[in-house]
Amino acid sequence: MNAPSRQLQTLKAEFFRALAHPMRIRLLEVLVLAPERSVQDLQRTIGIDQPIVSQQLARLRASGIVVAKKSGTATRYSVTDPLLKDLLQIAIGELRRSFAVVGHVGVTRDAHELYRRVGFRDVAKPGNYMELVDRDIYTRGKPGA
Repeated sequence: MNAPSRQLQTLKAEFFRALAHPMRIRLLEVLVLAPERSVQDLQRTIGIDQPIVSQQLARLRASGIVVAKKSGTATRYSVTDPLLKDLLQIAIGELRRSFAVVGHVGVTRDAHELYRRVGFRDVAKPGNYMELVDRDIYTRGKPGA
């Protein structure tokens, strides 16, 4: 089997770099469940300022992850590929798997530090990590949750 070319690896890295921001992930989570949303819709759903929504959508558009369609005076955004929902669900599955082993032998200090940084206070209790995943929109199925 041939190894992927450097160009393909670079393209993959750029794709994941475009996803590497919590707000862009949140925008995609909303868009995969409720496509064709305006900036104002997204702003209300996510609860952040319009300039931030616009800036993050611009980054996603530049990477070809979302598309913009004019609808009257509004611009509506959608993901370019519905498989992005699967990718986001795979990420949740990986988090579930890694959270399940937190506190067991082999979990690094770095993993514990990451969980602390994202707001987990008691790293000794793996159930606390799972609680965050369980509240995720893919588990509950509510775009504005």
